[in-house]
Amino acid sequence: MDYLKEYQRWCEDPAFDEETKKELMSIKDNEEEIKDRFYKELEFGTAGLRGVIGMGTNRMNKYTVGKATQGLANYILEQGTQDKGVVISFDSRKMSDEFSLQTALILNANGIKTYLFESLRPVPELSFAVRQLKATAGIMITASHNPPKYNGYKVYWDDGSQIVAPRDKEIINKVRAISDFKEIKTISKEEAIKKGLFNAIGKEMDDKYIETLKSHVLNPEIVKEQGKYLKIVYTPLHGTGNTIAERLLNELGFENVYVVPEQAKPDGNFPTVDYPNPEDKKAFKLALELAKKVDADVVLATDPDADRLGIYAKDAKTGDYMEYTGNMSALLIAEYRISQMKEKGILPKNGMLITTIVSSNLAKAIAKNYGLECIEVLTGFKNIGAVMKEAEEKKDKTYIFGFEESYGCLIGDYARDKDGIAAVMSLCEAAAYYRSKGITLWDQMINIYEKYGYYKETQVSIVLEGAEGAEKIKEMMTNTRNKEIKQIGKYKVLKFKDIERNYVKDMLTGEESKTGLPKSNVLYYELENDAWCCVRPSGTEPKIKLYMGVKGKNNEDATSELEDLKVAMEKVVRGN
Repeated sequence: MDYLKEYQRWCEDPAFDEETKKELMSIKDNEEEIKDRFYKELEFGTAGLRGVIGMGTNRMNKYTVGKATQGLANYILEQGTQDKGVVISFDSRKMSDEFSLQTALILNANGIKTYLFESLRPVPELSFAVRQLKATAGIMITASHNPPKYNGYKVYWDDGSQIVAPRDKEIINKVRAISDFKEIKTISKEEAIKKGLFNAIGKEMDDKYIETLKSHVLNPEIVKEQGKYLKIVYTPLHGTGNTIAERLLNELGFENVYVVPEQAKPDGNFPTVDYPNPEDKKAFKLALELAKKVDADVVLATDPDADRLGIYAKDAKTGDYMEYTGNMSALLIAEYRISQMKEKGILPKNGMLITTIVSSNLAKAIAKNYGLECIEVLTGFKNIGAVMKEAEEKKDKTYIFGFEESYGCLIGDYARDKDGIAAVMSLCEAAAYYRSKGITLWDQMINIYEKYGYYKETQVSIVLEGAEGAEKIKEMMTNTRNKEIKQIGKYKVLKFKDIERNYVKDMLTGEESKTGLPKSNVLYYELENDAWCCVRPSGTEPKIKLYMGVKGKNNEDATSELEDLKVAMEKVVRGN
């Protein structure tokens, strides 16, 4: 794309309003900024749109959102499912409110019914609502845990899961086919309401969602009994989480819930954090201060769209608040729920635990212990959703639990995306249960390690922004892919998997086979002693991501092994 020519067009074409032109004229002397905004189109990929808010082809704005929506509308009309409607929700980010209304009205202008949440709501409730309303699709305006300058647009299909192949590519093609912003249809809200196309939803859906979550509690009496004593600190990090979380916990019987006051209200500037991500230790600063003040047992944080949960739990022996990774918190929930289901005689014989190839191998150990099938999928919860859909259609397997290492899990089949609200509920239920047994959540985490082995994982992100960064990421992936790697640090490589090429090589025997996974730009190294490494470019951010895991004899051993593996893997990818 000739970025200067495209910039000029946006500055002159009457299709763009004066406000747009004014913003663009303010950068007329900054060629680097012009290039970044116009060197490519903000791509509608398999995860929808995600980008920096601002004017330009490579930005989130009313024109790029409009184009995505018109393309989706054309696809829905082609499917003939426009009367089933589309559910739309949004988070607290800048422009989320405006983009969600614009999206609804473009769909309405195409004769497609919409159900727009009256105010911001979490991703899991959107997924739940798509299934409840039997809608044809769902749209969530969010950039999840990205910094404040970002926003995004995620598309869900009628099962409540984000779009997967081949539908994702079919919708992408419809979006790409919009060659002119003049093709985007519009209608006034008043006219859309009059035609019965624009519908607001809210409290009634909240009630159904909350009742559904409550029905998944395994020990309600213990929750009521221990809920009088357990102290919980929670922060929604200025996002959607507290539209539901505090009410849910209170209704279950948790009487000591402290919401971080400075972060309780939605705010797209995220003024108290640099990065509204529960994976980031710094995001917990205020929550941990409050926890120490009230002597909390557990500290919880959800990201802006409330699909991810981060936790700290108090170690009663030292008084310190211990950090959990996404693998640790999810598998703590899994062990609690699965063990309780088994104890109560309600664990199905055909149960499945679904994980991703970059998540902890502890999942396999837990599944094996309880006689569950452990199914591995590619990164992204939509791939877990696809397995759930297939099982629902074939009626041959029962979903028990699914998670990915990026701080997200789903405890039931009522939705098809990770649910930070249900995770809050489940962690608190587990804390209440273990309290009734005289132990803390941290004690239980140690018990899990003692039972299965000290599994430990980490992730490294190499950030490379802009056009040059994108090229460098591509180059690093190609170079790593083409190396014959027989050893990483002290570990022998047992198997190499190139998922892009559907290729597996047994490094000991030389035998070659297929991965059986959908094509994706991912390299995976199975190492000796239950260790592993994985490399992939991020689908939503300018990063190349390295994942790795080890199994140690104890905590110190696992920590040391993981650090060595991390250093070795970075050398491999950077080409040192």
